[in-house]
Amino acid sequence: MRLHFAVLLVCVCLLPSVDALADPVRVRYKEGVIHGFFVLSTLDGTQIADGDLTQVVHADRITNHLVFRFKDGSLQDESTVSSQRDVFRLINYHLVQKGPTFQHPLEVSIVVSTGQVTVHFTDDKGKEQVKTERLKLPPDLANGLVPTLLRNIRADAPKIQLSMVVATPKPRLVKLAITANGEDPFTFGASSRKATHYVLKVDIGGVAGLVAPLLGKEPPDSHVWILGGEAPTFVKSEALSYMGGPLWRTELVSPVWPKATSPDSKDGSAAKH
Repeated sequence: MRLHFAVLLVCVCLLPSVDALADPVRVRYKEGVIHGFFVLSTLDGTQIADGDLTQVVHADRITNHLVFRFKDGSLQDESTVSSQRDVFRLINYHLVQKGPTFQHPLEVSIVVSTGQVTVHFTDDKGKEQVKTERLKLPPDLANGLVPTLLRNIRADAPKIQLSMVVATPKPRLVKLAITANGEDPFTFGASSRKATHYVLKVDIGGVAGLVAPLLGKEPPDSHVWILGGEAPTFVKSEALSYMGGPLWRTELVSPVWPKATSPDSKDGSAAKH
């Protein structure tokens, strides 16, 4: 399962290229068919959007589609195609953000086989712009895959790094440093569990990394909680919403059914009192 994590589109203007290659994450738990529901909130708990996730698998090819529909009519539509043959590898990625919530409407597409990354965006003057780059994309590229990869990483593993393409709006490669930060408790009904808390930090590196904090351009850390065990699952994330935007919280949500009379009353056979 993967969520709006691709929304790690960081507000940085001094990102260098990343040439070092890293190993992709090995498959410990095969992905399957999924249809889930999410709620997107601000960190103060205000709900701003409802999410619908579908995932289908054909052989070793995973197609994942997550759509968030906002209360103000905005839309965030994210599609990820990846493979899970021994290791997870991104194949194609597509993200659309549009509507009043997003100051600068954005569309990002990544074709890994060719290395082509295209960013459509609207600038401060309301003019549509297109940036296209052909990048040397590493095998550990994690756009749209972060929660899936975290479910397949051991909680006691040392600090790891993954690669990501970010839009600044020019497409660039950066490193995502991931560390486990202990376990946090949560409850559902009368039961309690503990989820591993992962901290994700965009590593700008080089001179840009030294200058960014001084310029106020250092992106905030993101956080993901994964419930471990025999069937690891995503529980919650707090990730960057869009370039220069706030952190948003994504959580699982259960369907709410309308109140209805008892089943017996439908055919008129319910006992009268």
